[in-house]
Amino acid sequence: MKIGNFNLETDGTFIIAELSANHNGSLQNALDTIKKAKEIGANAIKLQTYTADTMTLNCKKDDFIIKGGTLWDGKNLYELYQEAYTPWEWHKELFDYARSIGIDIFSSPFDKSAVDFLEQFNPSAYKIASFEITDYELVRYTASKRKPIIISTGVATIDEIQDVVDICREEGNNQIILLKCTSSYPAPLEEANLLTIPNLAETFGVISGFSDHTLGSTAPIVATTLGAKVIEKHFILDKSIGGADAGFSLDREEFEHMVDEVRKTEKLLGSINYSMTEKKRKDRRFSRSLYVAQDIKAGENFTEENLRSVRPGYGMHPKHLKEFLGKKATKDYEFGNRFNR
Repeated sequence: MKIGNFNLETDGTFIIAELSANHNGSLQNALDTIKKAKEIGANAIKLQTYTADTMTLNCKKDDFIIKGGTLWDGKNLYELYQEAYTPWEWHKELFDYARSIGIDIFSSPFDKSAVDFLEQFNPSAYKIASFEITDYELVRYTASKRKPIIISTGVATIDEIQDVVDICREEGNNQIILLKCTSSYPAPLEEANLLTIPNLAETFGVISGFSDHTLGSTAPIVATTLGAKVIEKHFILDKSIGGADAGFSLDREEFEHMVDEVRKTEKLLGSINYSMTEKKRKDRRFSRSLYVAQDIKAGENFTEENLRSVRPGYGMHPKHLKEFLGKKATKDYEFGNRFNR
């Protein structure tokens, strides 16, 4: 499967820098964030496409006040989304700029009108946010556009995950990526449960990855070792910018460190390979082989004292030692020579 020009099967881990609200109301911040994401090695920048009115009701009742130990406790939902959203009139400039500097760009739509709006930009993929996974009609409509669909599973039951996978396939869309996600901001390490990443791929027959809200870069590195093909992480130019998501986003140095560590991890993982490389062949000179440990005259027996397995590895393979012990030499052998038949 490809997202843009990136092949998830052959090109490594697809790293997404999540812009979210980290522009803090400034178009220039958004453009600068895209530029820096490209410079530090992200494969894509991801937007969020909604308005306060497409997300919630402009209502002051208690149900609409955030509580429960979040970063936003006490705020009204409508006011939070008004503060955090990315103006739709910015989208064309953001898409054009990202493409001009060679970084992929797509978005999370939060209702059908956002999908329709984004279609004009022909995004390489769509992302369904954690809290929208239960909006089956949004999933269906987004999947119907037949682009890769990345779905965060943060608040979903296993049955709901199966439902949305089935919905995508009913729409003829098998380009499904499920992301393990813990929908806490920031997410405690003990709630990450990264072993779910390979299980998502196995259980649902899809590509799996990780949408990370933990602090730091340890979790994305571990996720890569577990087969995550997509890593998504909130990115902010500088935490002093502030904004709704600044508290659990990585700044420039932190995000660059994460990208570097993920790429190193990919190199470390490599592939399953038992072949005898040229380096292995050269290094075998330091392994053991059979050498003459004492002068041996023809007619004398080979013993553990006069024929030994030692370094270096230019002689006969040590597995043959027992074949000769106790037998008579048919010729003379000189101390320190490689032993060969």
